Formats: sequence, C-alpha cells, structure tokens
Amino acid sequence: MFLCGGLAAAALACDRREHAATPSGPADASATADAEPAPADDAAAAQTDAAAPWDPAAPDGATPEPSPGSSDAGSSDAGSLDGGSSGAASLDGGLPGSSEGCPDDMVLVDGDYCPLVDQVCLKHHKEFEKDQARRSTPYGEVEGTTSVSERCLEYRQPTVCLSKKRTPMRYCVDRYEWPNTKGELPALLVSWREAVKKCEGVGKRLCTEDEFNFACEGEEMLPYTYGHERDPTKCNIDRPFRQRELTLYRYERCMKHPKCKAELERLDQRVPAGSMPACVSPFGVHDLNGNINEWVVRPGRKSPDRSGLKGGWWGPMRGRCRPTVGFHKEEDYGYEQGFRCCKDAAPR
Repeated sequence: MFLCGGLAAAALACDRREHAATPSGPADASATADAEPAPADDAAAAQTDAAAPWDPAAPDGATPEPSPGSSDAGSSDAGSLDGGSSGAASLDGGLPGSSEGCPDDMVLVDGDYCPLVDQVCLKHHKEFEKDQARRSTPYGEVEGTTSVSERCLEYRQPTVCLSKKRTPMRYCVDRYEWPNTKGELPALLVSWREAVKKCEGVGKRLCTEDEFNFACEGEEMLPYTYGHERDPTKCNIDRPFRQRELTLYRYERCMKHPKCKAELERLDQRVPAGSMPACVSPFGVHDLNGNINEWVVRPGRKSPDRSGLKGGWWGPMRGRCRPTVGFHKEEDYGYEQGFRCCKDAAPR
C-alpha cells in the first residue's frame, strides 16, 4: 500500500512511490518515496521572500510559507540560520558514536549500505487503516487522494537487503540538526538552496539521500533509528496537527511581524537538539526521525528537482528513515523544513 498526498488540497503526481507492505501485500522494495500525504494546508511555496507580501487573507500556497521560528516565547533568534555554524558536540562526555576522521561536531558513518530493502509492515496506525478502508473499491484497490499519512507501528524483523551487493560508505554527518548545537532549536524556514550554501559556508555539504538513509538506519536497515516499532516517546513524532491559519514569511522576516511571529509560535512543536536521548541512530546521530524534515541532495537529478526531504517532522507523518519526499522544489520552504550537513571522512 502507498499514499500519494498533495499540498493545498491538490492532487500531486508521484514519479516513485514507497510501498509499505502489509502481511498480506507485497513487500517494500523501494528505496525512496516521492510523496507523503500532507495536511491540506502544508503548502511549501516556490516564491522568493521578496515576492511575498503579508496577506493574512491569502489562500494557502499564495505566498511562501516559512515555519515556526521559535517555541521560546518572544525569542527572536531561536532556530535562526545564523545561530551558529557548528556546535561543540564532542565536548559533551559519553556521547554515542565516533568522530574519528571527522570534525569534532560530526559523527563517523562507516560500513556497508544496502540500496534496496524489504521492510514489511505488520501493523499500521488505526487512522491509516480507516482511511484505506474508506477509499477501498470492491476490487480491492484504494482510490483517491488523502491527507492521512502511512504510519507503521511495527515492522517485521529483520529487514531484508534485496540488493545483490552492499555499497561501502564512509563519511561524516552532523551530530545534530543545524546549527548542530546540542540544546538549541533546529533552524526552520530554510530552502534547499539556502541549506546547500550554509553547509558549503562551513566547509561541509548537504547530505545525499543514501547518506541520510545509512546514518539513520545503520547496517541493520532499521525502519526507525531506535528499532522496528514506532515509539513517539523516543523521537519527536506523532504530535497533534495544528492547522495553519495564516500565510507565513521566511523566518527572519516573519519574526519582525507580530502576527506572523505569533502564528509560528503557535504552530511550532520542535524540541531542542539532543533533548530526546533515545532518538539516536546506530552510528550516534541524533534526531534523524521527527522534529524537522531535513533537506537532502538527490543525485542524478537536474534543477529544480535535486531536493528531497527526509526523516519526517513532529506531526503525525512518516517519521522514519527510508522514505524521501521529492515534490518540494529547491526554493520551497515551510515551517517543518530544516537540514544538517555531511562531509567526506579523512582517509584511514
């Protein structure tokens, strides 16, 4: 079964889909998913900040939608893109993972990656099951668009690698979401192109799809960083959806407009980086599931389709390692979108 959702209540085509298998259905052999159902108002705009007049009455998608900037009441710099380039993560004792061959604020990811996996869902969320039943035809097919995300509560163990050969990978990844500082709220309201520039500005690069996958799931190909069963107590996922009521600006501009700022603070449900210690991957990377969607590079694609979003955010969405949402263009931004950086590891 798969879900192909749309933005602003519009039906969007998916050129590749993730098939999350039920016990009686086909197995999941897909590496990415180009779309997931999003709340009807989750419109990430493709316009620039300069072209976005403040219009509280404008329909969703009429102007670019930045995202909640700060959950700290009145804090104008929480989540800012200029909040810092790298945190002193390695100064905290007892952190999981290794920084060997990497900068101190990054984690080494080293091992053999499976490009194609078989992840079979044994139990879905009741909301998803009800939606599937509602849209089922007498012929056993599911028709129509939906705003209900496919959430799997339990996957079959172990995950099976369907690739003939695994790919050796060795690279560094930020331990936390940008600005990569433990205890800070991750930045939001950032486009893919802005994320690329920010990473390059500190001598790093935006992670690829496969790099995110491997850093998140490890060699065991875990559906979630912490295992095969979905658990909202471990990562910041499955929080109640809050309907957006105003069209939003980019972060810095929004914080200068009281109405926009108040709307961001109402929507925002981020938690500080590293504040959920169980939300850590086998390699020691924090918050790869939930909290914010993270921009990645989709190799082999041309502009404006090089952008993808991984990991899910705090809402009732996928919130796991493998799927990639691919319909957001490079200039899009939204109140759940951020990033982290990668870098080549030093030779052994």
